[in-house]
Amino acid sequence: MAEPARKPCRCLLAESWPSLGETVAAYVAALPEEERVPEAVYAARLALCLACDRLRDGTCALCGCYVEARAAKRSLRCPGVPPRWDVETGGRDDR
Repeated sequence: MAEPARKPCRCLLAESWPSLGETVAAYVAALPEEERVPEAVYAARLALCLACDRLRDGTCALCGCYVEARAAKRSLRCPGVPPRWDVETGGRDDR
């Protein structure tokens, strides 16, 4: 079934595309623990993404990723310059 028409938003997939949000949430849950950041770091990264003007319907306009998937991975950082969050700390906002 098709998703209803909507305006773009600065929001996560769960709000903008619920069915896709469920798929990405399942992907994140299936990541091996050694590849996934702790829940507190994940929440901090997502909060920084939500505050970013490059977020569009759960997608980063800089790199095209689904932010919920990117923020969950230890080995990835925000693609912004400077990054809003990085590989080690998971929470920095210099802007």
